[in-house]
Amino acid sequence: MNAIASARDLITRNLRQSGILVAFVAIVAVFALLNPMFLSATNLTNIVLQYTYILILAIGMVMIIVAGQIDLSVGSVVALTGAVSAVVVVKNGMPWWAGVLAALVVGLLVGAWQGFWVAYVGIPGFIVTLAGMLLFRGLTYVVLDNISISPFGKPYYDIANGFLNGLFGGYGYDVFTLVIFAIGVVGYAVAQWRGRQSKISYHQSVESMPLFVAKLVVVAAVVMWFAYKLATYRGLPVVLIILAVLTIGYTLVTQKSVFGRHVYAVGGNRHAAELSGVKVRKVNFWIFVNMGLLAAVAGVVYSSRMNAAQPGAGNMFELDAIAACFIGGASTSGGVGRVGGAIIGGLIMAVISNGMQLMGVSTSIQPIVKGLVLLLAVAFDIYNRRRAAALR
Repeated sequence: MNAIASARDLITRNLRQSGILVAFVAIVAVFALLNPMFLSATNLTNIVLQYTYILILAIGMVMIIVAGQIDLSVGSVVALTGAVSAVVVVKNGMPWWAGVLAALVVGLLVGAWQGFWVAYVGIPGFIVTLAGMLLFRGLTYVVLDNISISPFGKPYYDIANGFLNGLFGGYGYDVFTLVIFAIGVVGYAVAQWRGRQSKISYHQSVESMPLFVAKLVVVAAVVMWFAYKLATYRGLPVVLIILAVLTIGYTLVTQKSVFGRHVYAVGGNRHAAELSGVKVRKVNFWIFVNMGLLAAVAGVVYSSRMNAAQPGAGNMFELDAIAACFIGGASTSGGVGRVGGAIIGGLIMAVISNGMQLMGVSTSIQPIVKGLVLLLAVAFDIYNRRRAAALR
């Protein structure tokens, strides 16, 4: 009975995150029942390869939204950085890493440009990035001379399409993939245990030990099942490693660093943050620089996936990234949101898109479904804030 009460209390206290997890599981279950191929190793691998760049954008976008800003230009930045990389690698015959480096530099410059106008000139982020969406799309056409450039070559192509397998052997499955995921599970368990002990030391409420252990067991089972699916197909996607590193790194930055706390402070109450000594302009500047960098990473991944740089690349990516953040629990008023939630929100969008494609749903219907999902997520956010205000 205590375990049931503890579970109920845990869900109540974390309604936003618990709700999105339940929704994600439900959506996966529905598509798995409608089409058995949905959970096949081939399709799961395709989901990873096809939607990673949206998840990378969502990591940066959630920091922007938490700070009370918005960035409408990331799709155009994806196209521009991919175009610069193509010119360096394909047209000028330079090594793949030179193209990646050039794309990252351009992304940083773009972020600094927009951060300057927002933070130091005082123009709202919506206007600056709307202008940036047009500006950087036009620059993409100029850089590419209105034509697609391809192919990049195998080293660059393998960034988004390569796999690590066979390093530890295995008969019918890749042991290396299983080992990497197992290390990740152990790391997650250790982090959860330390977090639990820290809460106890500060006399904060935590879930009961049976519930805590059950949560770890369920997470470990799901993760290792997913790892086995990948291991029995082609192994560990390189792009999944990139995503994992970014997710872990930015989770630590947002939750453990001074800068991360300042981002939440600015989004929660800008004036209070200023009075507390937070350098609001500096924070706003650097979150846009960071967004430019991650948009460049996404641009490299996307151009690698397509094995080409295209003038129309990245179209509507900004809306997918923003939707991922709001579906994942970010608040429209700022100050609320997590990297993990944005990743789950992005996965929900990916699963819905992939599931509808497998079912043969018309391309005209798919954006309607995505729009409704986004609308419901924002409505849920507003309901939560009103309920919280009523309880005060």
